[in-house]
Amino acid sequence: MLGRPKPVVFDPYGRRRSRRFPPWLGWLLTGVALGVAGVLYVQAEHLPPRLSASQSQALRQAHDTAEAERRRLSAELAQTTQRLQAAEAERQKLALDLAAAQDTVVRQREDLLALAETLPPDPRGGTVAVRAARFSAAPGRLAYDLVLTRDGGSRPLSATLQFVVAGVDARGMEARHSLEALPVALNRVESLRGQVPLPEGFTARQATVRVTDRSGAELLGLRVLNVR
Repeated sequence: MLGRPKPVVFDPYGRRRSRRFPPWLGWLLTGVALGVAGVLYVQAEHLPPRLSASQSQALRQAHDTAEAERRRLSAELAQTTQRLQAAEAERQKLALDLAAAQDTVVRQREDLLALAETLPPDPRGGTVAVRAARFSAAPGRLAYDLVLTRDGGSRPLSATLQFVVAGVDARGMEARHSLEALPVALNRVESLRGQVPLPEGFTARQATVRVTDRSGAELLGLRVLNVR
C-alpha cells in the first residue's frame, strides 16, 4: 500500500543539483543593455557633444557676459522709457498750451474786430478798409501801425501792402518814393505793426497805404495819411 521504495543514491562528494537560469532575468538584463546602448546612441548621434572643462568655463563666461549685457540693455530701456514718458507728458502740456493760446488769439481777434467796428470808416471804402493808421518817421526808416478790415470770407486773404511816401529829399526837393512791398495775410480784422527803410536823407511828410492782391494787379484798399 505504501508503494515500492526508491533506492537512495549515495554521493560521496556531496554535489548539489544544478539550478536553471531564469528566463525573466535574461530579458531584464537584455532590456538594461538595450537601454544603455540607446542612451549612448542618442548622446552620440543627436545630442550636442559633451563639453570639456575649458569649454564649460568658456560657455559660463559667455553666459555671464550675455547676462551683464542683458541687464545693461534693460537699464537703458528703462531710462529710454522714462525719457519717452517725460517727452509725451511735455508734448501733451505743449498741446494744451497751444490750444489755450489759440483760444486766446481767437478771443483777441473777436475783441479787435469789435474795437475796429467802433473806428471811423475808411472814406475810400474798398474790399480792404484802412480803419486807422499811424506813421512816425526817423532817419532811414518809417514806422507804421495799421488796423485793416475786410469784407467776407473766413479764410485769410493773401495780399500785398505797400507804402508810397511823399516828402523832401536830401537836396530839399519834393520827392515821392514807392517803398518795398510786403506780403501779408489778412483776416477779417488785422493789426499790422512794423517799419520799412527810407531812402538816405529823405524826410517823409505823407504816406499812401496801398493794399493789392498778391500779384499787385488789383487794388483792394487805399488811404493817404500824414506822417508825424
